[in-house]
Amino acid sequence: MSSSPTPPALEGNAASESDGLAVDAGLKPAGPTPSQSRFQVDLVTEAAGAAAAAAHDKSPNSDASTIPTNDKATPVADGADGAGGDEGKSRFRVVNFADPSEAGSPLDAGPAEGLQNGDTVMSETSLHSSTGGQHHYHYDTHTNTYYLRTFGHNTIDAVPNIDFYRQTAAPLGEKLIRPTLSELHDELDKEPFDDGFANGEELSPAEEAAAKEAAESKGVVKFGWIKGVLVRCMLNIWGVMLFIRMSWIVGQSGIVLSCLIVLMATVVTTITGLSTSAIATNGFVRGGGAYYLISRSLGPEFGGSIGLIFAFANAVAVAMYVVGFAETVVELLAGVDALMTDQLNDIRIIGTITVILLLGISVAGMEWEAKAQIFLLFVLITAIINYFIGSFITVKSKESYGFFGYDSAIMMENMGPDFRGETFFSVFSIFFPAATGILAGANISGDLADPQLAIPKGTLLAILVTGIVYLGVAISTGACIVRDATGSLNDTVSSMFMANCTDAACKMGYDFSSCKDPKTPCQYGLQNDFQVMSIVSGFGPIITAGIFSATLSSALASLVSAPKVFQALCKDNIYPGLSMFAKGYGKNNEPLRGYILTFCIALAFILIAELNIIAPIISNFFLASYALINFSVFHASLANSPGWRPSFKYYNMWVSLAGAILCCGVMFVINWMAALLTNTIVMGLYIYVSYKKPDVNWGSSTQALTYHQALTHTLHLSGVEDHIKNFRPQCLVMTGYPNSRPALLNLVHSFTKNVGLMICGHVRTGSRRPNFKELAADHSRFQRWLLRNETKAFYTPVFADDLRQGTQYLLQAAGLGRLRPNTLVFGYKNDWRDGDMMNVETYINMIHDAFDFQYGAVILRLKEGLDVSHIQGQDELLSSQEKTSAVKDVVVSIDMSKDSDGDSSKLSSKATSLQNSPAVQKDKKSPSMPLNVSDQRLLEASQQFQKKQGKGTVDVWWLFDDGGLTLLIPYLLINKKRWKDCKIRVFIGGKINRIDHDRRVMATLLSKFRIDFSDITVLGDINTKPKKESITAFEDMIEPYRLKEDDMEQEAAERLKNSEPWRITDNELELYRAKTNRQVRLNELLKEHSSTANLIVMSMPLARKGTVSSALYMGWLEVLSQDLPPILLVRGNHQSVLTFYS
Repeated sequence: MSSSPTPPALEGNAASESDGLAVDAGLKPAGPTPSQSRFQVDLVTEAAGAAAAAAHDKSPNSDASTIPTNDKATPVADGADGAGGDEGKSRFRVVNFADPSEAGSPLDAGPAEGLQNGDTVMSETSLHSSTGGQHHYHYDTHTNTYYLRTFGHNTIDAVPNIDFYRQTAAPLGEKLIRPTLSELHDELDKEPFDDGFANGEELSPAEEAAAKEAAESKGVVKFGWIKGVLVRCMLNIWGVMLFIRMSWIVGQSGIVLSCLIVLMATVVTTITGLSTSAIATNGFVRGGGAYYLISRSLGPEFGGSIGLIFAFANAVAVAMYVVGFAETVVELLAGVDALMTDQLNDIRIIGTITVILLLGISVAGMEWEAKAQIFLLFVLITAIINYFIGSFITVKSKESYGFFGYDSAIMMENMGPDFRGETFFSVFSIFFPAATGILAGANISGDLADPQLAIPKGTLLAILVTGIVYLGVAISTGACIVRDATGSLNDTVSSMFMANCTDAACKMGYDFSSCKDPKTPCQYGLQNDFQVMSIVSGFGPIITAGIFSATLSSALASLVSAPKVFQALCKDNIYPGLSMFAKGYGKNNEPLRGYILTFCIALAFILIAELNIIAPIISNFFLASYALINFSVFHASLANSPGWRPSFKYYNMWVSLAGAILCCGVMFVINWMAALLTNTIVMGLYIYVSYKKPDVNWGSSTQALTYHQALTHTLHLSGVEDHIKNFRPQCLVMTGYPNSRPALLNLVHSFTKNVGLMICGHVRTGSRRPNFKELAADHSRFQRWLLRNETKAFYTPVFADDLRQGTQYLLQAAGLGRLRPNTLVFGYKNDWRDGDMMNVETYINMIHDAFDFQYGAVILRLKEGLDVSHIQGQDELLSSQEKTSAVKDVVVSIDMSKDSDGDSSKLSSKATSLQNSPAVQKDKKSPSMPLNVSDQRLLEASQQFQKKQGKGTVDVWWLFDDGGLTLLIPYLLINKKRWKDCKIRVFIGGKINRIDHDRRVMATLLSKFRIDFSDITVLGDINTKPKKESITAFEDMIEPYRLKEDDMEQEAAERLKNSEPWRITDNELELYRAKTNRQVRLNELLKEHSSTANLIVMSMPLARKGTVSSALYMGWLEVLSQDLPPILLVRGNHQSVLTFYS
């Protein structure tokens, strides 16, 4: 049964290939036999029901009691009692057959192990039985009896429950498995099918490991929206810029443009905040911040590239903030002449000590780090309040430094810009990094109690509060401080000159006109003094403390963000070499290794102490993240996926797109070279991750949009009429299992790859009770096999009574709209003389059916054969040179009888599930038998189309005009890399006296078709009588299949013909004598002209339906194609597929 624990040797692949395992029956643990259901229903006595009711009544809590099971307590709703006497009579007992011998265990053997929504009680063993290898619970034979009651009725059908929709048992509660459709619908004597997870719910191994860690952790510290998001975002946004650059920005740009700069930056961050909120509320958010949001929205390619540079940017940002702090300290030391060495080395020393202290706080745990942030926020807010209080207190001694208190004249003077060596955009580029930091809260999403509530609320409120404060500081400084001041109390003017004053300082009694002289620049005022806010404030040292607080809090936030994002990235195994940093420690799963790495990166840049070049790159890294978050919302909305349902409704896809464009624009405004470098790095990482193709499925909007576009284009294509110029061979290839006939698969793939549709058709026969669920499992398994082998094809299996009926199903129903097959391709039936001739009748009728459905028909014959499914381990032998991963696809064979090459599949129902199915095994070879000579040749022949074809020829025997398919296929073939060294040789029939004329006509036709050829041969002797021994050999071959009606009574002959319609009548043989001789003669010519060709493509002879018997037609095909190199018999549907018109 599906819930059997996976054997240890195979368990490693259970998560990724849960349905791709073919496990020997001997390895299965004791469990239900196929005749036993996971649930067996049988009547429980009234006394047993009363005992259960009594046990429930003893519960201490009548509303919600708990049943302790295996150290777990599962709540039971009040409705679960229902143990009245009348109900007890009709109650059913449902037994989980962990061990058939335990089926009759007493009712009180043990309590139920899991509950579903109170009314429905299930054994935990059963609840986890369909997990497809995700959870491995061993059977507990003491709990194999349980009651299932829903709405007071006995049923295993479960009511809606949030626990059914969880991905793991981890952060929020126990994962329950609802009863599968099979358990509710299948017959009781049938083994339920393992439905597994639906629609990508399965977890990657990394996510499963994270879930287990989260489930095991106790006492985890989780933050609310204030401490977790609001505080962090405000601290990160209120950087050093607030205290030492805002006043300078007002001096350069004036109040109006400064407010515009703040508003522009706030618009960008607000749009990004809205987009972040939308993504964060579209489902449960785990740790990883910006990386998690982008990767789950846009996929691993964008997420992996952004995640790496975002983590690196945060690590380098630690160095930037610490150096900013160290510079301020060094300036204070220089002011009191207390430098240790020189300024540069002092910055390095103080920076190193600071980052070590910050690392200690971070490693101590998130709780300590959060307390430190609260303290730093208190200091920062105190400094801001201190500034605003000071701005209302005018002190005479401060006037010479340019501070006069609020005055309308000063405000009007500072309204306009006064750029000195700067432009609006250069000033904007200096300010914008101050607005970054809005993702500080989202970056620790894994440590938030409710990320869906905290991220939108905290982020948007932080943007609002900080934006108001920046605007307030801009207006305040512009209204009370002049642009230039000397700092000298002697630069006053007398009252008689004040009447002629034009600037605000003069009206206040000061003459700062000397500042306009470039030779004697002033050191104070908005334009000149970065520390002017310290002068204005009520108590200057508090501003210095605010600067310290801003730098240290931003450094601390970045020091925490970088390892958390990096850890999430490493857990997803996007970059395999970095997986060692995924490990977490302690109850909060702290990324200690990530802290050490971040510390090393930060320390390296602190020691460099020259961050002027790297600073704009970091800003661009952050902006690239913002741009992609905005684009994620636009992309998800555009894809119109039903899964895109954010609970945060205040977003708009076009606003988000505008935000993404704005972010990109700001990147180039700040530093166009850094923007180019950032985009180059992002695209480089994107290409790398795309090439590596990580095995993850997160249901990204990229997938949704791909589906949406495919559906739209398919519908659009259906409304367009076919045109000859756009014809392409769209092949239904009867491969059986795709790895059964590698030569057929590889050859057809050679001319359909990137050109036309290829569908691998598989008819499953021989089963009295077809298992459609197994068919569905095989469908997904072999589709993955095709993808892993880089074969651009679709696998389509069907159940049918016989091969012909299944082929008819496929001919009618395969494909979608215009993406439908137009050519049937199958292998030649090499063993047609060895088996039941009714199989030949079926085989030939498949060709007739193809023509009836207006399909072209193509048959491939290799003299060694095509079907390799009987060879054990053949898939590994064939593909070992092409496999790059450590996992080998091994065909596990259980049927040693060789199938015919023409038969798609003839397997018993017992063998079907294993025959030819690619079982994934690690470090374990399938036991192989020594190959005989014929099998060795068969394997070598089946590989020939995987290799590059050397210099040779593709001989096209275009004897009959079928619309051009016989010529188009070889043309498409030689345009492929493997076949490009081959030349096309064309052979046509003609008359002996018109050979030159026929050659010129054909050369003209081929040149009009623009098809290159190396030679044209006109066969003038095509109608010459074949050799006598060749005719004799043909007659000997068909002798057993003749009806010989002349030697028996007419009635007996008719009865025999009706029962064996494939038999050849004497009349038929005589009627088609000339056509028979032509096939024999053509084989002689083929051996003469094309015995060394890489491939022969030849017009397939036609047989009139109902006139030519199957045995005779099969004889023609046999004699025509025997003892030759690989030959492709082609017959189009006689509709033109080539044109020489433009």
